[in-house]
Amino acid sequence: MVESAIEEFGERGYHGATFARIAKRAGVSVETVRANGPKTALLWAAVAVASFGVEGDIEFFDTERGKNMLELREPGAFGAYLGETMLAINEPVAGVWTAVTAAAHGDCEVRDTLAERLVSMRGQVEKVLRVVGERDWLRTDVPFDDLVEALCVITSVEAYVRYVRMDGKPREEYQAFVARTVNDTILRRSSGEAPLS
Repeated sequence: MVESAIEEFGERGYHGATFARIAKRAGVSVETVRANGPKTALLWAAVAVASFGVEGDIEFFDTERGKNMLELREPGAFGAYLGETMLAINEPVAGVWTAVTAAAHGDCEVRDTLAERLVSMRGQVEKVLRVVGERDWLRTDVPFDDLVEALCVITSVEAYVRYVRMDGKPREEYQAFVARTVNDTILRRSSGEAPLS
């Protein structure tokens, strides 16, 4: 049923996706959909499942993708890994996430939950960069908090939507863009490289 909600929210937005439409798509009764809680709960379940395949709060390093990151042995691999990972996360969640951000403008409950989720997501990014920093791969000429904010923007669903859905660029170019931008803005530059101008 959550998969049907992902599709409905992604196609129709928060207000256009009704319990009846979700139920019809899922092949269940409206009562079954309602039994899963209010519409906002279904919206957030859809975000979680589209992003990570399961409902509820997820600790990134407990996921397969997080464990794969811990296996990286060189800084150059981090940018490529992040490009691949963010494509895998952002592509399936883009539609439902766009429904969330649109609904947040007129719905206080969605807006408040979105604010909480963004804080949580920032915390996950901070944990990722702490691991990268412990490996001595981070830039040191930029404050850590600025690197966290930069990575939040680079890896945001909104950046994916802009790059792929709005600008019409191929998904492979988005993946390469994330990798290149992470390498250029987040990671320590090798001594032989010219600084960014």
